[in-house]
Amino acid sequence: MRYVVYGAGAVGGVIGAHLHLAGLPVTLVARGQHLAAIRARGLVLDSGNGRHRIHAPATDTASEVGWTDDTVVILAVKSHQAAAALGDLREHAPTRVPVVCATNGIATERAALRLFPRTYAVCVMLPATHLEPGVVVAACHPTPAILDIGRIPSGTDATTAAVAADLRKAGMASEERADILASKRRKLLMNIGNGVDASFAQGDAADELAKRALAEGEQVLAAAGVTVVSAAEDESRRGSILQRRPELERRGGSTWQSLARRTGDSEIDYLSGEIVLQGRLHGVPTPANEAIVAATRRLAYGGGVPRSLDATEVLSSL
Repeated sequence: MRYVVYGAGAVGGVIGAHLHLAGLPVTLVARGQHLAAIRARGLVLDSGNGRHRIHAPATDTASEVGWTDDTVVILAVKSHQAAAALGDLREHAPTRVPVVCATNGIATERAALRLFPRTYAVCVMLPATHLEPGVVVAACHPTPAILDIGRIPSGTDATTAAVAADLRKAGMASEERADILASKRRKLLMNIGNGVDASFAQGDAADELAKRALAEGEQVLAAAGVTVVSAAEDESRRGSILQRRPELERRGGSTWQSLARRTGDSEIDYLSGEIVLQGRLHGVPTPANEAIVAATRRLAYGGGVPRSLDATEVLSSL
């Protein structure tokens, strides 16, 4: 396979770098200062076995990709950026290109399937940071990620087998899943804590807010009647595969990184915001998640300081 990693930030950068190091053809799609740094000096992968400089083709548009019959797109932008990325791909990529959604949340796959009949999903378990242009940091070693894959709406095929094999060749754990969305829904529940981690001062109040938001998420998905991998199954899959690098300072998740980089946006509408949407569709109140969305949006779009809010105030209003 030849890979176009559309969104070479923390997740996409780590995936693309490892594929490149495994000898697989990779084109990176990035933007702004990050793209400029990659073009000038290569993409730096900071991993448990050193710093690697990846010299791969890099662009900010699908129009500059050399499309072939064996090209696969790994869509690794944040969920709120997916519409623009999919629009670019629709204009310039072959209709039959496989689009593999390596995104948080559960909305990107539906949007991709509207445009591309060969849509796939990856349940991303990949702790990483991207705070400096041109640099991505893989937080786990020796295995940097678990990237299970399946077809949308369900099933597996030759493409899932080939992509999983390439991911394993590149040093990442990957299995085929016939019901990959069940895994992604469990990951969505885990990502509910992202907004709390990004916006509120750490402590007992923040922990309680995250607990209430998770309980709402569980209720919403139960009311929706969809399949969800259990917490025990998820824990069993992870096992001891992802081992944190002890020398790295623990920072924050993807939403915290957006606030820390002052990007001016956030994917919170597709994390806690997805729980709010599903709650409204199925008649389940979600006040904790609504409060987390409002707080995170306020900080993200207003340029606020990460973890500067007091969760006690939110709890008192619930």
